[in-house]
Amino acid sequence: MSAVLTDLQIDRPVVADGAELWRIARDSKVLDLNSSYSYLLWCRDFAATSAVARDPEGIPVGFVTGYVRPDLPHTLLVWQVAVDSGHQGRGLAGTLLDGLTRRVAGEQGITAVETTITPGNTASERLFTSFAERHDAPVEREVLFDTGQFPKDGSHDPEVLYRIGPLSSPDDPSGLSG
Repeated sequence: MSAVLTDLQIDRPVVADGAELWRIARDSKVLDLNSSYSYLLWCRDFAATSAVARDPEGIPVGFVTGYVRPDLPHTLLVWQVAVDSGHQGRGLAGTLLDGLTRRVAGEQGITAVETTITPGNTASERLFTSFAERHDAPVEREVLFDTGQFPKDGSHDPEVLYRIGPLSSPDDPSGLSG
């Protein structure tokens, strides 16, 4: 872990973290906010494929949620990444993403990461392209859901799928071994 992050602990979320993850997502003002109930379920059902960063008091200050795709069992789909405003600019999102990917690769054998990013979300574009560079992995992009596929009662930008892989670890060029 980076020297500037030594005051944080990164581990799996637990149900008790759900409300804080919802708050961090809400306060980000850029993520699609899911129901508070969904964050509780996520912390229960997808803890093995998610990560949370905690401050010295154990309070969540950042998270990555994801799941292994049922039809592509070697692919981790990253659902959301968020860092509390007081902890941004320290490389925490990248540290969370690297740590989660390393853990899930070791436990479940993933070799690729996918995520979706709306056009113009430069922070997410930078996060995932730099992740790909660190892991010496190519990035493929294609529109997964165009604007017309979302409900007509609101506007939603298209979601561009980023497919990153096969992955190699900066510490282990042969792969992402645990």
